[in-house]
Amino acid sequence: MNNETTIVKCPTCHKPVVWGEQSPWRPFCSKRCQLIDLGEWADEEKRIPSKEEISDSEEWSEDR
Repeated sequence: MNNETTIVKCPTCHKPVVWGEQSPWRPFCSKRCQLIDLGEWADEEKRIPSKEEISDSEEWSEDR
């Protein structure tokens, strides 16, 4: 069993966070930071890069 403690930075506020099962919001330091990040994804401030451009006017289909 590994007893080392891993510390990561909260992606939202950059505070140190202990990575482990005792941290319910990992990798975030709090529910607030978790919800801020979710809101940024929902507002499309964050996105995963893609080679293919799909406009909002194109209809989405399973065939793509």
